[in-house]
Amino acid sequence: MQISAPTTPEQWSALLREHGLRATEGRVTTLSYIEAHPHTSAAEILEALSGTLPSLSQQSVHNIVNDLTETGLLRRIDPPDSGRALYETRTGDNHHHVQCVVCQRIEDIDCIVGGAPCLSPDHTHGMRLLEASVTFRGVCAECEHTHQANREPVGSAA
Repeated sequence: MQISAPTTPEQWSALLREHGLRATEGRVTTLSYIEAHPHTSAAEILEALSGTLPSLSQQSVHNIVNDLTETGLLRRIDPPDSGRALYETRTGDNHHHVQCVVCQRIEDIDCIVGGAPCLSPDHTHGMRLLEASVTFRGVCAECEHTHQANREPVGSAA
C-alpha cells in the first residue's frame, strides 16, 4: 500500500477494517500522526498524542504499532545506532533511507535503478528475495554547516 495523498480518518478506518482490525481512535490517530510525521518512534507518538488521547499509555502505543506493522499498515525500520524502532505509513514499495549520523534525521530514498529488490547479492542461499533494506548514512547539510561554522570535524568515511 502506497498512499500519495493525505489519508482521512475515514479512509484509515476503512483500511483498518479491510485488514481485520477494529478502527479504534488510538489506531486511527496513530496512523494519521505517523503519516504526517514519518520515521517516528513509539515514544514520540505517545508524547505527541497524550494530550489528545489521555488514556493512551506507552504499552498501548507499542501494541498499536505492533498490530499495524503486523498487518502491513506500517513499516518498521531499525536504523543503525538509533537504539529505537521507527515507523512509517509508506509500505508496499522498496524504498530505502538516508540517515544523518549527527542529528539522526531520516529521509526516504526511492529506488531509482532496477527492479525490486534493487540489489543483486552474489548469492541468495536458495532464498527467493522479497526486498532489500538499505540505509545510506551521511551528514545532512544543516549539520555540516553548523559544524563547519564551529570548525568542528563531522562524520568520517566508513
